[in-house]
Amino acid sequence: MARSVSSRRKLINTGLAWAIGLLIFFPILWTILTSFKTEAQAIASPPIFLAFDWTTENYGVVMERSDYGRFLMNSIIIAGGSTILGLIIAVPAAWSMAFVPSHRTKDILLWMLSTKMLPAVGVLYPIYLLFIQLGLLDSRAGLVVVMMLINLPIMVWMLYTYFREIPVEILEAARMDGATLKEEVLYILTPMAVPGIASTMLLNFILAWNEAFWTLNLTAVNAAPLTAFIASYSSPEGLFFAKLSAASTMAIAPILILGWFSQKQLVRGLTFGAVK
Repeated sequence: MARSVSSRRKLINTGLAWAIGLLIFFPILWTILTSFKTEAQAIASPPIFLAFDWTTENYGVVMERSDYGRFLMNSIIIAGGSTILGLIIAVPAAWSMAFVPSHRTKDILLWMLSTKMLPAVGVLYPIYLLFIQLGLLDSRAGLVVVMMLINLPIMVWMLYTYFREIPVEILEAARMDGATLKEEVLYILTPMAVPGIASTMLLNFILAWNEAFWTLNLTAVNAAPLTAFIASYSSPEGLFFAKLSAASTMAIAPILILGWFSQKQLVRGLTFGAVK
């Protein structure tokens, strides 16, 4: 039987949830508000929250100074390309570990997860030299491969978890009906794991979109994404907080829109195992 919850308890829980949500969202809100201030108002002490002269001058300066469309397209290609390439590798890998496990499967999963514990700067130098030798420095293709490799362990782990929730009997029935391995993965497994695949894709896309270390070190001009676009507003002359906030708002706006439209699918995918 379900435990009864009083109206007061519901009100308290709702208030706490909203408070935590607003606390998490406040840095983004403050960045957006700062983008509409003048530089003097942006560094005013005490800070000005809403009582300031709203201006869009910072956005005009950012658009005049930088080619926002080029940075945006680079981010879309790098994040989208690494996500698609990662899925091509992660789906078969997770399938084999979930449905054809060996006595080394758990060790491999732990080893893959342990690679995320390695500081990125520890492998920067060899990757940088490798990129120079292969001609991949400041290229979209090189960043797609790097983003895919650094996020691949997370993708395999997530897909492995979702695939384990699918009854093996369904796949066995498909094999008895004459389904090949390719048909089993494409037409039986993939449709049943759509929520998990969707949430994995969204998470990987966001991680690749927000990655700054590799994009700042492996690009200069041609393949620079929005993270480099934001960093360009930090100069030796000082931090221009209002213009930096405008650039940051323009960079996070596409991912906020994507998250807004994908939140239902993401929640459904993350709770897929629990529902099962």
